[in-house]
Amino acid sequence: MEKPRIAVALGSGGARGWAHIGVLDVLLENGIRPDIVCGSSIGALVGGAYCCDKLDVFREWTLSLTWKDIVALMDISLSSGGLIEGKRLVNRILEHLQANHIEDLPTDYAAVATELHTGQEVWLRSGPLIDAMRASFALPGLFSPVLRGNRWLTDGGLVNPVPVSPCRALGADFIIAVNLNSRIAGSRRERARESARSRKHALENLASEWVPDPLRAPARKWLKKTFRPPGEVAPSYTDVMIGSINIMQDRITKSRMAGDPPDIVLSPRLGHLGVMDYDCAAESIAEGRTTAEYMLPTIRELLADVGRD
Repeated sequence: MEKPRIAVALGSGGARGWAHIGVLDVLLENGIRPDIVCGSSIGALVGGAYCCDKLDVFREWTLSLTWKDIVALMDISLSSGGLIEGKRLVNRILEHLQANHIEDLPTDYAAVATELHTGQEVWLRSGPLIDAMRASFALPGLFSPVLRGNRWLTDGGLVNPVPVSPCRALGADFIIAVNLNSRIAGSRRERARESARSRKHALENLASEWVPDPLRAPARKWLKKTFRPPGEVAPSYTDVMIGSINIMQDRITKSRMAGDPPDIVLSPRLGHLGVMDYDCAAESIAEGRTTAEYMLPTIRELLADVGRD
C-alpha cells in the first residue's frame, strides 16, 4: 500500500510562528514526517528551516533571542518601502541555514507571497530559499517588499494566511494546517502594554547607538511614539497597522479554510503574543508542542483512514 503524502500548511502570524517549531518537533518525534511543506510569512521561514534539515539549529537560535538581539537586527530605513529593510535579519538567518535553492531541497516546498501591484497570490517554488522566505514574510509597513524578476512581492499572509491550496496542488493526500490567527483580535492588549514598557530602554539604546548626536532626541521621541503601549492616548502606528492585519488575516483564514478545508487544523493559543514578540520563543514552541500532542491521537486515526483508502 502506497504511503500517503503528508503536507503541513504553516500559517502566518509573526512571532507566534515559533509555535510551528513545536508542532514539527512533535510530528517528527512520532514518525510523522511531512513530504510537503507550504508556508506563509513566518511559516515559510520555519518550513524552510525544516526542509533544509536545520530545524534543530534554528530552534536553538530562536530560543537564544533577546529583545536586544531583535532591536540589533532592525536596520531601519524609511525609504525602502518598510520600517525595516531586512538585510541584517537575512544575513543572520544565513548564518544558521544553508543557502539552498528550493529545487534542490529533499522535501517539496512552497513559500506564499503577494504581488504588491496586482494582489496576485504567488507560490515561490524555485530559486534561492532565503529569497523566497524573505519575500513571504515582508509584512507591509514593517518589512520592505522584495523585488523578484519584475514583480514586487510582500507578505503571503495578505492573500493566503494558512496555505492549504498549494499543499493540495503539490499532491498532498493528508494536510495538517497550523493556524496562528485564531482568537487574536483584542486578546493581547494588556500583554502588549507590559511588553512595550519593558522594551522602552532597548528602544532608547537603539537611538543612542545608531543615530548621530544631533538627531538622537527626535529619534527617541519618534521611537517612543511609534512603539508606545496601546491604550496611551491613542493607538500607536504599530498597534493600528498590526491590529488591522491581524483582523484581516483572521477573516481571510476563516473564509479560505471554509472553501478548502485541510484534514486537520492545529490552533495554538497564542493570541496574547504580538507580531514582534520574537523573544518569546520558549512559550511559543511549548504551546505548539502542547497543541500537536493534544491532537496527535486524532492525527493518527485520520492518517490510518487515509492509508486504508
